[in-house]
Amino acid sequence: MVSHFNIRVMLLFTICSSVTLIHVYCFEFQVGDRAGWIVPPTNHTKFYNDWASEKRFKIGDIIRFNYRKDSVMEVSETEYKNCNTTRPTFFSNTGDTIFTLDRHGFFYFISGSFGHCQRGQKIIIRVVEQDQVKNATSSASRNPTILSYKFFVIVFVFLCLA
Repeated sequence: MVSHFNIRVMLLFTICSSVTLIHVYCFEFQVGDRAGWIVPPTNHTKFYNDWASEKRFKIGDIIRFNYRKDSVMEVSETEYKNCNTTRPTFFSNTGDTIFTLDRHGFFYFISGSFGHCQRGQKIIIRVVEQDQVKNATSSASRNPTILSYKFFVIVFVFLCLA
């Protein structure tokens, strides 16, 4: 006769052996690193795009804008080029804006404060497709948040069977 303990052990073994280890890597980037979201110096108007070009963004990554008395807008490529603040697809002026990159392609951000975009407070974020992420080298400035689903499954099974 098979006891409940043996059934639990067999169930746990089956789940553990059939579930592959899956890691989800989500990274949070602070735009501009320590400088934050500010008007760049006059002689360095490409500051934010230089910063972004050193990173590899993927779907699920988070970008954080830290600023004071300013705002951030996601806009179209045309609005980005013209520093047009009248038609944003996203707007925030909280001083600590978190934006999740939810698709591959380009994201265009500008400051909503008068004259800031024209002075270089704008950024293009390129999110690479998944196969490009696998081939890209990881950036040393990334701080990974790793979630192991196998761990959660094991804990769940123990809690359910206890």
